[in-house]
Amino acid sequence: MQLIDSHCHLNFEDLAARLPEVLANMAANQVALALAVSVSRDSFDQVHAIAEAHPNIYASVGIHPDDPEAEEFTLNELTERAALPKVAAIGETGLDYHWCKGDLAWQHRRFITHIEAANQSGLPLIVHTREAADDTMRLLREHRAHAGVIHCFTEDTRVARLALDLGFYISFSGIVTFKNAAQIQEAARYVPLDRMLVETDAPFLAPVPKRGKTNEPAYVRHTAEFLAQLRGDTLENIAAATTANFLRLFAKIPQEAV
Repeated sequence: MQLIDSHCHLNFEDLAARLPEVLANMAANQVALALAVSVSRDSFDQVHAIAEAHPNIYASVGIHPDDPEAEEFTLNELTERAALPKVAAIGETGLDYHWCKGDLAWQHRRFITHIEAANQSGLPLIVHTREAADDTMRLLREHRAHAGVIHCFTEDTRVARLALDLGFYISFSGIVTFKNAAQIQEAARYVPLDRMLVETDAPFLAPVPKRGKTNEPAYVRHTAEFLAQLRGDTLENIAAATTANFLRLFAKIPQEAV
């Protein structure tokens, strides 16, 4: 059995400072691979260096939607970095109306640039959406986003259906294990097994029974175990399906990397 953490932030201080331990814990919990997600221009080199140094870590390139002051990548700069061998995705990108208010034209422009970069490079998008689901889906549809995942899914079955209709995958984080997450749990029962991924979003959002602790890729096992129980399935089947789904979506990553 093997699992993949489809979204984590290994360059963040809580994880980067003890990376050998984090990688050893992954191995001990049968987490074969992790996608280290970039959220800023400044941090891309750090994320990419971690991926370059470890055969079972891959990277993404992108600017998170929550910072209006963030230095942008141009479309060409995104596609140039997308061509690097260990870069497997464009993102984290998307829309966030929780942290950002007022005129958000800048956020829409940033998201559209990332969609265009994904379409030009052939890499999938890693999409963040918070309190902005309808606009997120509209922009993905209008700009013909070719492939991607709605990461850390926190919406309902209606939004899940919209994402699935676009051909997107849906990734569940530790939030699905929380007691107050009935809406997300309903969506997790609804999403077809062949369109589901699992993630940690580490160092944030540790799943039950690790809630409140610093999250890390090894803990994706707890989320997979919860999903198996929720869906009346086995951990082994959830692991096999989400691993196959990950490798199908992030097709630049060779099968033998797992």
